[in-house]
Amino acid sequence: MRLNIRIIIHIMGLLLLCNGSFMLLAAFASAMYKDGATLDISLAAIVTMLFGIMAMFYTRGHKKEVKRKEGYIVVTFGWIIMSISGMLPYLFSGSIPNITDAFFETISGYTTTGASILDDIEALPKGVLLWRSLTHWIGGMGIIVLAIAILPLLGIGGMQLFAAEAPGPGGDKLHPRITDTAKRLWFIYFGYTVLETILLNVAGMSFFDAINHSLATMSTGGFSTKNASLAYWNNEPIIQYIVIVFMFLAGSNFVLSYFALTGKVQRILKDEEFKYYFGFVVVFSILAALGVYFKADVPVSDFHPMVWGKAESAFRHTLFQVLTVITTTGFVTADFTGWTHFLTVFFFGLMFLGGSAGSTAGGIKVMRHILIIKNGILEFKRTLHPNAIIPVRYNQKTVTEHIVYNVIAFFVLYMLLFIIGALVLGFLGLDFVSAVGGSASSLGNVGPAFGSLNPVSNYNSLPDAGKWWCGFLMLLGRLELFTVLIVLTPYFWKKT
Repeated sequence: MRLNIRIIIHIMGLLLLCNGSFMLLAAFASAMYKDGATLDISLAAIVTMLFGIMAMFYTRGHKKEVKRKEGYIVVTFGWIIMSISGMLPYLFSGSIPNITDAFFETISGYTTTGASILDDIEALPKGVLLWRSLTHWIGGMGIIVLAIAILPLLGIGGMQLFAAEAPGPGGDKLHPRITDTAKRLWFIYFGYTVLETILLNVAGMSFFDAINHSLATMSTGGFSTKNASLAYWNNEPIIQYIVIVFMFLAGSNFVLSYFALTGKVQRILKDEEFKYYFGFVVVFSILAALGVYFKADVPVSDFHPMVWGKAESAFRHTLFQVLTVITTTGFVTADFTGWTHFLTVFFFGLMFLGGSAGSTAGGIKVMRHILIIKNGILEFKRTLHPNAIIPVRYNQKTVTEHIVYNVIAFFVLYMLLFIIGALVLGFLGLDFVSAVGGSASSLGNVGPAFGSLNPVSNYNSLPDAGKWWCGFLMLLGRLELFTVLIVLTPYFWKKT
């Protein structure tokens, strides 16, 4: 089977054209705020769009058919091409003059990881800060379509379960499902972003800060306009509660938001993954809050005259940090690695949970954990009754063995890559805690880690090789492992 190279290049050109258009938005903001970076960002946009136009012009009249192989290539190299072109505003403006650092910041943005190498975020031009947040939003928007419409058709990690749930027509062709699904889900994604921006602005954030944090929240990215992240507003609880609500929404399946808006509330209440996701957030937040209240110090400066002192502060910070880790958003209101040893290990474990499938969150995903746990429990019954057929059921439907094996393979591969990731970081000179935390955080697209990469620090201390390695782990985790790894196998490129 020959690859349809022309359609691949055509789609890459379209992606570059879209990327350049978003850069123009950042250039417009730069001009409004007169930050001195307008020409630099505009030049980056023009260069990006020119390459996109040339690619599309060269491949005009292409065969409009995207098969499975082309799908893998488009998804993997699409993220890489976007990250390479996304470096230009940083490089041209001199905000991040080093290519390694610029690529790390960019791929961290597009993969919605939120790990940063910047020591002084507030010193950057506002146009560059907006572009930094837009990389999150673009990546998150792409992930929604990827999770709902593309990965199920490629058979990635059990995501086939959600093919039937997507609010669009059926069929095996990518085009109708993507276009129909994307229109609905992008509308919801955009609507949530606008609503959060308005609420944050009303709550006391400047409009610029509000829109940047909304772009980062809905994409579960975590880039902030402040060096202290959301801890900057520790004396404004209402702002943090608004972000908590939208982090929860961003970490849930966006298809459920579609059902809610169309009046199908029962579909949400019956959804097994949503019930577990909600339960995990509640239970883990209560456990962490008790630990913080009785064992950790909550700064008095965090108290607000209209709330209930230490109890409220402990609840707010732990709920925020539990959500930001589960949904892999990466915002920070407090350094959870400094609370207690138990809570440090606790939050490390949460890095492997992830949000819901069909959300912008990273990680393993709640759905996969449910299937692995259910299958593990059923193995006891199968051992007692070896001749009985006992299938795994999910949302009251039987799950095929193929999907169960796929999910188990994903989990094993994920843990193996986590170990390899930590070994490489250790080889590059990181201490044990930093290496393990950096690997888990990068692969899970969480952002903050442990040790020298803790929530109040950044990734600038990594050697250049470590930054490229973490960037690779971010891409692997964001694109559900198989999508990238299969492209790296010799078998993939053999003609069949």
